Amino acid sequence: MLRLNDIVDRVQSIRPTANIEIIHKAYVFTAKVHHGQLRESGEPYLIHPINVSFILADWNLDEETIVTGLLHDTVEDTVATIEEIRELFGDTVGQLVDGVTKISRVVISDVADHKAESLRKMILAMGKDIRVILVKLADRIHNMRTLDHLSPDRQSAIALETQEIYAPIASRLGMSRVKMELEDKCFEILHPDKYRELARAADERNRGQEEHIRKVTSLLETKLREAGVDAAITGRSKNISGIFNKMIRQEIEFEHIYDLIGFRIIAKTIRECYEALGIVHNLWRPVPGRFKDYIAMPKANFYQSLHTTVFGPDGEMMEIQIRTEEMHGLAEYGVAAHWRYKEGRQETDKGDQMFVWLRQILDLQKEMKDPREFLDTVKVELFPEEVYVFTPRGDVKELPRGATPIDFAYAIHTEVGNQCVGAKVNGKMVPLRASLKNGDVVEIITNSSHKPSRDWLKIAKTRKALNRIRAFIRQEQQEHSLTLGRQILERELRKYSLAIMKTQKSKEFAEILQENGFKSADDYCIALGYGKVSLVPLIRRLIPPEQLQEKGKESRLEALFKRVTARKPSAVIVKGVDDIFIRLANCCHPVPGDPIVGFITRGRGVTIHARDCPKALETDPARAIEVAWEAGTKAAHPVKLKVICADKPGLLADISRTITASDVDIRRAMVMTTRDKRAICSFDVAVNDAKHLAALIKSIEKVKNVYSVERGKGRDKPV
Repeated sequence: MLRLNDIVDRVQSIRPTANIEIIHKAYVFTAKVHHGQLRESGEPYLIHPINVSFILADWNLDEETIVTGLLHDTVEDTVATIEEIRELFGDTVGQLVDGVTKISRVVISDVADHKAESLRKMILAMGKDIRVILVKLADRIHNMRTLDHLSPDRQSAIALETQEIYAPIASRLGMSRVKMELEDKCFEILHPDKYRELARAADERNRGQEEHIRKVTSLLETKLREAGVDAAITGRSKNISGIFNKMIRQEIEFEHIYDLIGFRIIAKTIRECYEALGIVHNLWRPVPGRFKDYIAMPKANFYQSLHTTVFGPDGEMMEIQIRTEEMHGLAEYGVAAHWRYKEGRQETDKGDQMFVWLRQILDLQKEMKDPREFLDTVKVELFPEEVYVFTPRGDVKELPRGATPIDFAYAIHTEVGNQCVGAKVNGKMVPLRASLKNGDVVEIITNSSHKPSRDWLKIAKTRKALNRIRAFIRQEQQEHSLTLGRQILERELRKYSLAIMKTQKSKEFAEILQENGFKSADDYCIALGYGKVSLVPLIRRLIPPEQLQEKGKESRLEALFKRVTARKPSAVIVKGVDDIFIRLANCCHPVPGDPIVGFITRGRGVTIHARDCPKALETDPARAIEVAWEAGTKAAHPVKLKVICADKPGLLADISRTITASDVDIRRAMVMTTRDKRAICSFDVAVNDAKHLAALIKSIEKVKNVYSVERGKGRDKPV
């Protein structure tokens, strides 16, 4: 069991002149306010802040951060106040504790909104002081280490949140050791059988390679020493979740992972790193295309290292990483180590290149009011696998893997993106959908009269490019709808000898605007052009009933309205509209319980999408209409499932039995096999709601030799 002295000893071993008194003071205060509180395990609650503080001390962080680790739950879980913390420990500690507390207090009923808003608060907290996130990561690490006493459902929920938010943040902050521990803990909880199977296989493989590791290490030490390179050499094994992700990504079995063991060479200088690389390539033949120079071009999280894969002894592939001691510290602890090198500052240095990405995210979040859109943005922008490409002048642009010339154009400037008509990569013309690779030199060809195409939404990868394209298309659609709406209004008013300018100044028109929440006549015309409002209420107020009856014939607008109404009832309710034609989008297959959004389609009613559906995100928000699932819906809803599993006899039958045992009908099944003895199974099934679907997916994931289960895609069908 950790004690205060363990924290103090760790701090003093790194900084003998550290202010130990404030750490003692924080410990006494924390012990007092948490007195009598117990963890789920029955242990005193004080154990948790002590462990969090020790983790921060182990990262060699400053006393203020370590004190915050001791105090991080005091305001959230005790009678202590922020004012009291500030008075006793200073404004900086008070600000850090307040930042951690605000992140912890996010309480939103919708799970997706909760994750999105939690992430937004973390990003904002990072912008004020990166140490807030370091404390939160230390807090999450200790919680993940001590989940045993929680219920299985609670464990899974915490592990899923950690996998989707905390592990990627640790990765983006360059904290590889933290990232790997969190990923392994999540994998162990979410996929216990697969974790045990892979851990056992990896352990057996590693035991058989001890002699191999010893020989390689000894040979490298000898050759480096002969060349006068002072370096330390270590052998390491990939973490379990990393092995599993590689199996899924490359669609291979465990037996086909050849670089399970990797070696690190830790040199004194950058010059020695490149000398060591030459020695390695002189000893063993390098694998083509597997060399990366992150020293010359560091990753966005400040990671620097040389990576090479070689055919080692007996022709077996092995990865070797070469870096300096400082680079190694940054690779292991990322921003925590970086903070140590910049010790003494009170806030994130705006000129520090390590935090350029953070400022970009902060700028993006200001443009987004919808927390789900922000969550989607951060997944793309905050956690990418980067490629580094150059402008013709030699400026480096960092883009996510798979980015296209369109992304590059918008990375330069919005107008360059809007006017992009073509691109040259390394001097040759390429399609705009071409994927860029590390080291490409990209030249954008523009035309001032050109406009973005809706098809670009299927090509662009970065959130900046997608946002700019959508904004342009939305503006054009609004202008088109404004013109169309004015034409519809003017044509209908002309039938009754009414002038449009006079009508828009009338009391009746003002009442219509107020009742529908429109700020101006243009807003009303835009909605009219989209088909979101009907002219009938306005006409009935402007024209006496007897004059309307004299017309006798219904207007084309009313005829159109009738064509899209009086349809059969649906499981979805559209706010403010009865009996409108509704269809569920088969691209995302929303089922009762999924968060949904409706979009008006001119003359075709309302299409219902899952709120996080990519097609919904591409649709103009001005066409959105509020919808909800009808209570008590029992109808079966079609869903596609994609199951990736081992190609073994009887496995398809096991999966099918699991599906039918979950009270789910299989309407269609199709299986494709791959060369590496895998099977990709596609199932069309019918479920009652989102809970029913989640339970089904969980049951299939438990089937032995099933690697992953996900919802599939299809075409729109009317319901």
